[in-house]
Amino acid sequence: MSPETIKIFDTTLRDGEQSPGASMNTEEKIQIAAQLERLGVDIIEAGFAAASPGDFDAIEKIAQRVTTSTICSLARAIDSDIKSAGEAIAKAKMKRIHTFIATSSIHMEHKLKMTPDEVIRRAVRAVSYARTFVEDVEFSCEDAGRSDMGFMKEISDAVIEAGATTINLPDTVGFRLPSEIGAMVKEMSEYTRGRAIISVHNHNDLGLGVANSLEAVVNGARQVECTINGLGERAGNAALEEIVMALKTRSDIFANYTTNINTTEIYPSSRLIASITGIEPQPNKAIVGKNAFAHESGIHQDGMLKNKATYEIITPESIGLVKDDTLVLGKHSGRAAFKDKLAKLGFILDEEALNASFARFKIMADRKKEIYDDDLRALVTNEMTKATQIYELLSLQLMDCSDGVPSAAVKIKTHKDEIIEAGIGAGTMDAIFKTIDRISGYEGQLLDYKVKSVSQGKDALASVTVKVSFNGEPAIIGHGLNIDTMLASARAYIGALNSYLSMEGKLKSRHSDSSKTV
Repeated sequence: MSPETIKIFDTTLRDGEQSPGASMNTEEKIQIAAQLERLGVDIIEAGFAAASPGDFDAIEKIAQRVTTSTICSLARAIDSDIKSAGEAIAKAKMKRIHTFIATSSIHMEHKLKMTPDEVIRRAVRAVSYARTFVEDVEFSCEDAGRSDMGFMKEISDAVIEAGATTINLPDTVGFRLPSEIGAMVKEMSEYTRGRAIISVHNHNDLGLGVANSLEAVVNGARQVECTINGLGERAGNAALEEIVMALKTRSDIFANYTTNINTTEIYPSSRLIASITGIEPQPNKAIVGKNAFAHESGIHQDGMLKNKATYEIITPESIGLVKDDTLVLGKHSGRAAFKDKLAKLGFILDEEALNASFARFKIMADRKKEIYDDDLRALVTNEMTKATQIYELLSLQLMDCSDGVPSAAVKIKTHKDEIIEAGIGAGTMDAIFKTIDRISGYEGQLLDYKVKSVSQGKDALASVTVKVSFNGEPAIIGHGLNIDTMLASARAYIGALNSYLSMEGKLKSRHSDSSKTV
């Protein structure tokens, strides 16, 4: 008997973006969606179309770009949300609307202030209206983990009759144990058999998201909702890479199940998302953590030298991680060799992005003795995910001494001209940011600042991530890359400013109904 395919529903761009500080601009979301498509994700939840004009724009562009994955938009069970979702995904080759309403007593009484009958009527209306835009409709019983089984069966009957094709049972607050999730899924799967696919969406508040998802699979779930690196609200979601590799590695237990995931794209996906969000997986994170394949113990090292299988149940190559990653390219390398190397790393660029990345590579090769795959990933990701270049840093000159006042001279290019300005600050970085503020006219408040080495060596690239709030608005993330840390910091700050301005323009050009609540 052929194994059943478990659908992988990736919600990194929606639930993952709800991680504090993980907001992304449209270009960044498009690049992540393209990588998720290469990964083989069945359904990409591209966002919440009614949440903001920026979300709508990103979903709309992803829908036009991705062709082999279903594109989904989340929508509350209200007409305006569903209409926004339907319009945003209209041009997708394969499309889905995911609508939801809470079904637990605590949510219905305290949040919705609705009776169970009112909730059912709202759910049926939502699914029926969603069917006027798409044939593929998913309905979620929000807080299913704490919902009454009888009521979930009743509302599932009603929404399936209205046209829902998938019933999702989210453990919204990560409360349930694997045995409890298994029992819930088994009962619902047997009850709805042949009428709808049962899906699960497990949060990780008790560290059980992956375990609960695997238990759901053996009890009848045929879709699993998850995120790359386990991103998500609070403690995050079940991690895609852990679920997929558990199913693959323990084929003795999960022989009846398979996925469409190309596992060699797991590591590139993890690195892309960590680079864009600035949220690195913990070093000992399963599958994609920095130490996931590190062996320090002498006993372990001895075993590894004799046979890698003594201490590795997963090979680095199986997730797309090649340890010997020195890039044998330099300042004399040609564009064709550069393009070929990018293709091997999973980057397929248009001419404009390729030319910009190659120019940056040449500059980096002039200054860096050895270039690694991680250097190249960081460089190309940085180029591909830039927001509209309203401001571009041309030069930076600093003066900082123990007896003097830190100062910065900044030269910035705008669409019309070049501007040179100088300023002082409490420190070197403060002087840089205040000078940029003076040029742009926007006052930024630095909320977070991170710097890390991209690879190794004294000449390693510095990757800087900043989180900045401009004019009291929600925080925006910016990225900068350079061997010089201060130059990388300036680029990161300007990157955040450009992202803010590009989203500010969309806010003015489009109106949203997202102020309504369920």
